[in-house]
Amino acid sequence: MTPLTRRQLLSAGFSAAAVGLLAGCATPGTTSVNSAPAIAAAASGEKITLTYWSWLKDLQNVADIWNAKNPNVQVEAVWIPGGNEGGYQKLYSALASGGGPDLAQVEMRTIPEFMLVNGLVDLSRYGADEHAHLYDETLWKQVSYVDGVYGIPQDSGPMAMFYQPDVLGTESPATWDDWAVVAAEMRAKDVYLDTFSLADASSFAAYATQAGASWFRAEKDGWVINMTDDATLQVARFFDKAIDDDLVQTGYGNYSPAWFAAASSGQIASCVTASWGDALIEGVAGGEGKWMAAPMPTWGNGGYGSSYQGGSTAAVLANSKHPKEALDFAVWMTTSKEGIDAMIENSGIGWSPARDFIGTQRQQPSEFFSGQNYNEEVFVPATQQQNSEWSWWPVTQQSFNILSDGFRKKASGGTLVDAVAAAEKQIISVFTNKGLSIRKETA
Repeated sequence: MTPLTRRQLLSAGFSAAAVGLLAGCATPGTTSVNSAPAIAAAASGEKITLTYWSWLKDLQNVADIWNAKNPNVQVEAVWIPGGNEGGYQKLYSALASGGGPDLAQVEMRTIPEFMLVNGLVDLSRYGADEHAHLYDETLWKQVSYVDGVYGIPQDSGPMAMFYQPDVLGTESPATWDDWAVVAAEMRAKDVYLDTFSLADASSFAAYATQAGASWFRAEKDGWVINMTDDATLQVARFFDKAIDDDLVQTGYGNYSPAWFAAASSGQIASCVTASWGDALIEGVAGGEGKWMAAPMPTWGNGGYGSSYQGGSTAAVLANSKHPKEALDFAVWMTTSKEGIDAMIENSGIGWSPARDFIGTQRQQPSEFFSGQNYNEEVFVPATQQQNSEWSWWPVTQQSFNILSDGFRKKASGGTLVDAVAAAEKQIISVFTNKGLSIRKETA
């Protein structure tokens, strides 16, 4: 990932007024907490309580394990809606009022937006770098910037292919070209190999990332955008043809009621998705023992073996009075065996960010997935085959919305290639209107 500093984000021409537009509410101010002296740790024997706002279910059960061993540093978990379902608005409002939790669940792709509103503590000031060796390198890069660390990786979503051998056969396609051949064979049997959502561009972004794309990077004089690079257009052309040839189902998306019905009846043969998709696939009626996992098909030269969808952090918010203790809890929760196991058992957490431990449950063969030890066999290698050069940018969700709006035109004769090019121009306008300096990359 191309590193950038918060100074670069702001020096790109992002005014205080523009920050307010980005966050959708008043901002906590233009002075960064990271420019003030570091806050000292609590005195020996002092009892404190940390609050953690998250959309993970039953997170208090995880915190209680910590609480039992740390009587002077208690953690209270508070449930909030998922980030874009209202959780982020609550966090922005709390920051603006001078309050809010010590910790909050913030998606990796949303870290830059919180940085722009001075919403996050630079955890390198409290020793975060000492823990870097405990984390997957790609994930650590996604929370690290030249001047600091702005979140602790909490979970991620390395990608692979789940499939039904009785429908697809015992050999999964190794490349996307192979995938197209198999998809055509499936259509002759009135089966779709997979779906392609025209309403959610995040999957397309994951495919482009795997192919080697990096849509944004920050330079000293502003942002550089390139969404029409060879890797992205390769993916767009591929799925334009797949849709035109009726090789993918576009009428419904993965994990919708229609998808579950089709998967149960053998009309959907596979699903390229993130590791957390396993829990959803287990909801397929009568599916036990009928699914397996295989590596994600690859694009060939210049691409990567896998990609990622999703991923969140435990970030320390700017108004925390106890950032050092908040960091200690976040590291324990995301790297200790008891913390990881508890998050999997209680909260159904995504893929563990820890470098050396994926969770006890995930080291076992799965009866549902045909007795396969798929996490260790498929997903552990996938985490080592990801594009580490991808950088998230401000207004990521708005960018995805723009791209999705363009993809919907495919149903009425448009193309994904044209949608990507049009979205790039619109996103440049969004950046400019919000006071961000941006330019199109030229060869």
